[in-house]
Amino acid sequence: MMYNKSMRKLKKKPIQIYIEPEQDAILEVLSKNNHRSKASLIRESIEYYVANLPAEEDAVMNIIGLGASKRGDISHKHDTCLNTYHHKIKNRTCKK
Repeated sequence: MMYNKSMRKLKKKPIQIYIEPEQDAILEVLSKNNHRSKASLIRESIEYYVANLPAEEDAVMNIIGLGASKRGDISHKHDTCLNTYHHKIKNRTCKK
């Protein structure tokens, strides 16, 4: 029970991965030399990998063009459109 309560407080999501013994040995050395956990080294490696993806491989870029609108100016005026929408929703939901 204590395990579940403490896990809910974590901001990071726990996962289980399988790595090759050679990769584990490298992580062990890096961990000791840099006084960091293996998990932090893996997280940093993932961040580096994602940050250096070519734009065509970046999953975030796949959202471009998913929506359709009768307005052709939304991509140029997206901040104004979102702000207007936000205020309409806010005013509608806050009225009693």
